[in-house]
Amino acid sequence: MKVTNIEALEKIATEVRIGIIEEVYNAKSGHPGGSLSIADILTVLYFNQMNIDEKKPNDPNRDRLVLSKGHASPALYSVLARKGYFDKELLQTFRKIGSNLQGHPDMNKVPGVDMTTGSLGQGLSASVGMAIASKMNKAGCKIYCILGDGEIEEGQIWEACMAASKNNLDNLCVILDNNNLQIDGEVEKVGGLNNITEKFLSFGFNVLNINGHDINSIIDVFTTAKQTKGKPTIIIAKTIKGKGVSFMENKADWHGKAPNEEEYNLAIEELNKSLLKE
Repeated sequence: MKVTNIEALEKIATEVRIGIIEEVYNAKSGHPGGSLSIADILTVLYFNQMNIDEKKPNDPNRDRLVLSKGHASPALYSVLARKGYFDKELLQTFRKIGSNLQGHPDMNKVPGVDMTTGSLGQGLSASVGMAIASKMNKAGCKIYCILGDGEIEEGQIWEACMAASKNNLDNLCVILDNNNLQIDGEVEKVGGLNNITEKFLSFGFNVLNINGHDINSIIDVFTTAKQTKGKPTIIIAKTIKGKGVSFMENKADWHGKAPNEEEYNLAIEELNKSLLKE
């Protein structure tokens, strides 16, 4: 069922963030920063935008989501559990030996995961292939792909962009998690990556810029993307790494480490307070 109430979506996004923190804390490893930054985007996609049915995870006519930045799997798992693809109790097994919920998502083990990812730069190529197949089959599927801004330093991203533009893939919508931080620090300092909007424009994309934490804006921009014809769309979502947990926000240190018990309790307390306000 499509959720249209903004406050309800904000509440779900906060619950998703709580799930992220619990997963990483219980595993004593994982990537909280970049998972927290895409919680709002994933919430809108799965609860408001995508043509999906959690009871039919392999429906050939469903929309697809490729989490190219696969290390942000805690966010995807948390959303899928809340959507009903699997029991929320399984989140406690994240990264445990024998668990299907590994550090990077596996499409053969987790219902709702549309592509196995983890090797950065490859998810967009897979998404382009899916979008071409949907065009050929006249299936009408929409393909969504989430990239990290550090990830677009990979050359394969730009090869995929050329293919997407050449094939007029207006059924492809790319979302860039533009939090400007990667494992080694600020993206612009590490890779010298700037003028992102101009780069994607030069590759023939329809480029849209939004605040990646404003639910209204996220809904509106996906509507605009669906109306775009003849070219692929990229949504450059300005986000905050670690969003929702004050001591994690805008800190590259939280790219890939788990909170200790004290930090975990503080994070959950903050998120629960946010939940009460919503």
